[in-house]
Amino acid sequence: MASPNPSVDDIVATTIENRSKKAADNVTRNNALLNRLAKQGNTRAYSPIDGGTTIWEEIEYALNGTTMWYSGYETLNIAPQQIFTSAIYQIRQAAVAVSISGLEELQNSGEERMIDLIGGRVSNAERSLESLIATGIYSDGTTPKSIGGLQQLISKTPATGSVGGIDPATWVFWRNIAFSSATDGGAPATAANIKGYMDAVANQLVRGTDKADIITADNNYWELYNQSLQAIQRTEQVKTGESGFEYLKYRSADVILDGGFQGYSTDPIPVGGVPVNTMYFINSRYLKYRPHRDRNFNAIGPKRMSVNQDASVKLMGWAGNMTISNRRLQGVLGA
Repeated sequence: MASPNPSVDDIVATTIENRSKKAADNVTRNNALLNRLAKQGNTRAYSPIDGGTTIWEEIEYALNGTTMWYSGYETLNIAPQQIFTSAIYQIRQAAVAVSISGLEELQNSGEERMIDLIGGRVSNAERSLESLIATGIYSDGTTPKSIGGLQQLISKTPATGSVGGIDPATWVFWRNIAFSSATDGGAPATAANIKGYMDAVANQLVRGTDKADIITADNNYWELYNQSLQAIQRTEQVKTGESGFEYLKYRSADVILDGGFQGYSTDPIPVGGVPVNTMYFINSRYLKYRPHRDRNFNAIGPKRMSVNQDASVKLMGWAGNMTISNRRLQGVLGA
């Protein structure tokens, strides 16, 4: 006869699966960059992948060389053109374990007590996995098996380091714009000069109507830009969007504070955010967050029993990567 109460395995699996969509959404809601990408109207900016061994982003890197003026019966150029290539990104994986010992199972044998116990542990596991992904979003991609974050995709040294399998040292089109306040600007950023530095970056990212539409800033640079505005501008421009993130306007772009407490290097538990004294100028048409459709805070396989312990484990996982398909229209302002 079946037990009237569900097993621990059933409770854990059900709890994880019921909360997986909420947990995946929390990553977006709690990260200013991902939140804005999801709202930009670019359906691929926050687009799950559904298979394959790698993530491919097609790149248009040259104009069609057969374009020409001609007259009458003149021979036209019909030579085949190589104008597209692809950036290839590896699928990265992350997991977190939800464990329960045999003693805890006995002590919480009632269904309601077990649900409370498991719910708390699943919630903690979600937050832990969210924190890991948040750290990866702005990472430099050097941590083994980690996703490649903005420090890699929009680099302060854009001519070095392969991105998507393409070497920018060889291919100039695959270099983002980088501006150092001290080296290129001649002086550290202040409230008096930061707008000029921002202009120096943003002007290089305009291609007709194609331009940076999101600027993420750490605490220091966001405050310098805020201080640079006249009092009346500051009152009008500091806004809080539906998601609760504060942002300013710069031309037609939103300048988003994506530092907060996580932007202080002294914090004992860093969880990502824009590096200190940094602004990223992002054209969201080409930057994408690509979680796997079947591994986005979902349970991984059945319950696992310890070989030599009275305990069981259930895994929650994530897979995917950050990708970029045009680095030339992205920029970074740093110290």
